[in-house]
Amino acid sequence: MAMNKGKLIIVSAPSGSGKSTIVKWLMNEHPELRLYFSVSCTSRPPRGTEQNGVEYFFLTPEEFRRRIEQDEFLEYEEVYENRFYGTLKAQVERQREQAQNVVFDVDVKGGINIKRHYGHEALSLFIQPPSIEELRRRLESRATDTPEAIEERLAKAAYEMTFAPQFDRIVVNDNLDAAKAEMLQIVSDFLSS
Repeated sequence: MAMNKGKLIIVSAPSGSGKSTIVKWLMNEHPELRLYFSVSCTSRPPRGTEQNGVEYFFLTPEEFRRRIEQDEFLEYEEVYENRFYGTLKAQVERQREQAQNVVFDVDVKGGINIKRHYGHEALSLFIQPPSIEELRRRLESRATDTPEAIEERLAKAAYEMTFAPQFDRIVVNDNLDAAKAEMLQIVSDFLSS
């Protein structure tokens, strides 16, 4: 029965906006939402303890290209030469058939493509930093990037923020607890509709 199919939650944001923190909180603290990550594909090798089918499906670049040609992806991107990431249509449908509400933690273009494919069956959320200046402060306080990398991330963030109006809802993360509460309300309302 289609009624029992899981719904789709698309979350996109510039790096440093708090997206992963908020999504993990929703998934860990609110099991009643039945949220499960979409398991993506990548052509990079597994890192550390990563397992095929758990964190990612690991494909060769050739296999990835073959699946692109066969239109098996909802969205994909070649981040670097022969380094692909993407979401398989069949995997999302398998998860939905199990009544899982599928969460996509994707870049803005991937989010827009998934929303276009699923329309009203998907909720697209854009988490926005209060400002580029605040984003700079957050990235600098992480102390994980070089000044050059921070400038690249800020330029990319400014570009990504131009896509925010194409999302169903924009959540400004200027206060983490308030942003979490707002996300919980929006997601709960969507899942119960």
